[in-house]
Parts: sequence; C-alpha cells; structure tokens
Amino acid sequence: MRTATYPGIEPRLVIGASATRRLSAAEERERGAYTTVEPAKVLAELERSGLRGRGGAGFPAAVKWRTVAAADRCVVVANGEEGEPASFKDRWLLTHRPHAVLDGLLVAADVLGAHRAIVYLSHPETVEAVRGALAELPSGVAARVEVFVVDHRYVAGEESAVVRAINGGPPLPTAKPPRVFESGVEGLSTLVSNVETLVHAAWIARHGADAFRRYGTESSPGTALITLTGADGNHGVYEVPFGPTLRELFRACAETDPADAPGLLMGGWFAGIARPEDVLDVPWCFDALAGAKTAVGCGSVTVLGSDERVGTVAARLARWYAQESAQQCGVCRKGTDAIAAALARIDNGTADGSDLGNLVRWGTSLRGKGACAFLDGAANLARTSLPLLEIPVSPSISGRAT
Repeated sequence: MRTATYPGIEPRLVIGASATRRLSAAEERERGAYTTVEPAKVLAELERSGLRGRGGAGFPAAVKWRTVAAADRCVVVANGEEGEPASFKDRWLLTHRPHAVLDGLLVAADVLGAHRAIVYLSHPETVEAVRGALAELPSGVAARVEVFVVDHRYVAGEESAVVRAINGGPPLPTAKPPRVFESGVEGLSTLVSNVETLVHAAWIARHGADAFRRYGTESSPGTALITLTGADGNHGVYEVPFGPTLRELFRACAETDPADAPGLLMGGWFAGIARPEDVLDVPWCFDALAGAKTAVGCGSVTVLGSDERVGTVAARLARWYAQESAQQCGVCRKGTDAIAAALARIDNGTADGSDLGNLVRWGTSLRGKGACAFLDGAANLARTSLPLLEIPVSPSISGRAT
C-alpha cells in the first residue's frame, strides 16, 4: 500500500521516513514531541484552528475538549480501534508514527488534567507498535499511558463501546444519555478521541492555529489522511488538504480517475454508494460532501470495478451490516436484517414493489434510531444504492421506486 502526500503541501503527518518505516522517539523529539505545553493556550489555539474530528463524525474537537476540561476529574482515550473495513489511516499512524499518537494523547492529558491516559487498540500490529514505542520512552513517561486491547469488530470503536470495554464490560455501544463526556471511564468525564485527531491537536499545540489553517477550507481546515482503494489500483493512505475535488485527489495521489467506475463506496462503507458523476467534482470537505448527500466519514473511498454489479455489492455490504450488528437494539437487529433481505432479493431478481418502497423509506426513517450510529450506515446503504441498481424485473414488481 502506497503512502504519499498531495503535491505542493508541507506535510504534517506523512513526514520524513514515515512513509516507509516507523519513526523513533528520538526522531519525533526532533520535531517537538513530548515537550511541555501551556494548557490554556492550547485550548485557545485548538478553538481557533477549527479542527474537526477525524474519526467519522467531524465534530469540532475544541468543543469536546472544553466540555471535558470543565470536569473536576477526567480520563482521555486515544481511540485506535479502526473498525471501518475500508480504512487503513489509523493503522498507518499507529504503526509508522506511534510516538505522534502518544504525544497527542499526553498533550490532551496535560491540557485537560486527566486522571488516566489510555490507548485503545485491537489490531495486533498496532498493539506491537505502541508497546514498542512505549519501551523507548523514559519509565516515568511510559508509566502515564495504559494500553487497552479488545477484539476487533466494527462497533467496538464507538465511543460508548470504548468506555464500556475499559470499565470491564463487552465492547458494545450503550444507550445515551449519558454521553461519555458526562459519565465515561470510572464514571468520570471522558474524552474519547480518534488517534489522527490527537496528532493534529498536538501539532496545533506547537505550531498554532494559523499554521494549521494554511491548508484546507474555512469550515474544514487543515490536512487529513485518506484511504483510496479498490479497482483502480495504487491503493494507499495519503495526506491531503481539504478543498480539492475528489477527482483531483484521485489524479494527484492514486494517479487514476474513476469516472467510469460503476460506483464509489464513500466514507468507508458508512456513507453508502455514490455515482462518480455525483461526487468526483465536489470539494473534499465536510460541508460540500454533506451537500452532495454523502460524507467524508473516516476519509476512505473505494472504487468499484467494471466487473462488479452495484446490486451484488450492496447485497454483500447489507449482509455484513446484519452480521456486525451488536444485536442489542431491536430496531437495529430487525432493520439491518430487513435491508439485507430486500437487497438480496433485488440482487437475485425476486424483489417486488414493496422491497423498493421499503428501501426508500428505511433509508430515511431508520437513521438515528439505534443506540449508536451503526444503523445509520445500513440506512445510508439502502438510500444511496437504489439509484444505481440494475433492478431485475420480476412479474410481481408493479413499478420502480423513485
């Protein structure tokens, strides 16, 4: 898998030899890691920077930090449980720049006055890399960080699942409220932050908000890691600025143009399937993609091959959603099963008018109904796949949904 940066930018994440190997503690210290920061100044710069979370939701990082900072005692967690199947950016960071992640976690702990600092992981290669990095640090620094390992599954990275696992339960989401910033690890206010978000926060702490905003757009400032994968080849993790169109990112980074692909899987799998003509010329930023009825999500885009039928891909993804459901919420269990069954019937040519109408309805009505956002991903798949489906006509079909 390739690693590179968008032409013309000064990288913040894919730096030095990190494209090909893990950077050592000494190399990261040369770039300012593990140096003291001023908590009040960091919070102010983080707020001015406009940094948005890189875990999927794009929530303003400063809002989460200030909320947790107001608590008497708190916990910070670096969330490296990369559950989205098509994303590799967090694993790249953890295996190539684990000290940058640890530095970001400790910056957050110092700024917020955290009682505990925890790295939450599942992939064996990331566990090995982080533990190796901790072994390079002075014992007093390494002792501040706990490593918590869970079995990998999609929902294990949801923030309430993270807290539930650290508290001794299964890594499965819980109902809200309370949110984790209200009652998290040990019942304390807890910041659960994606590992890439923490690396950006540490960079801002040392370089300032103005430098961070040198790249990106007004509402989506800075750079980000994206995963481009699929049929076009040149699979890779790339550091890019927000603002160029998706087509420009593909051409500059992967040296391809997926204009003729039957579809693109957006935001990992969470944002569903998009027609290339609907998204390739949209700026890569949170607001523009939302306006195009898709999402940045975890920053992953998968190109479907010319030999892949959208209906078959949609049916496969729907089965995966049904299998990966935590099976805790009736609406999620029944909703994912129903979407999977309907898309399977469309794929094998046995659908009827009710399947098409139901998918249209479920694509909207099921969003926001589960304990976590998992069901939203299945609903997005239902909503976005319909316009791209080559629907086999069964004698029982009375008409296509529009």
